[in-house]
Amino acid sequence: MALVGWILSFAALFGGLALRQDMPLGGSDTLSNLLIGLSVLSCPMLWQDRPLGVSRGQRIVAALILLCATPLLLMPAA
Repeated sequence: MALVGWILSFAALFGGLALRQDMPLGGSDTLSNLLIGLSVLSCPMLWQDRPLGVSRGQRIVAALILLCATPLLLMPAA
């Protein structure tokens, strides 16, 4: 499970950084912030000892909210 977290974390981080650098159009800055936030939520090293009382279930729900909010962010830019 940690391997999936690392893969998702790096993919979201690199995607967010690429959006921030290469596509300064529309809502890409908001989407890049969303991806960088998702990479922080999915990084296993940051969440080993349950800091601030945030459990794994709460992080999964927050990640799903971020993923489901993506189409809402892209609609005004279209």
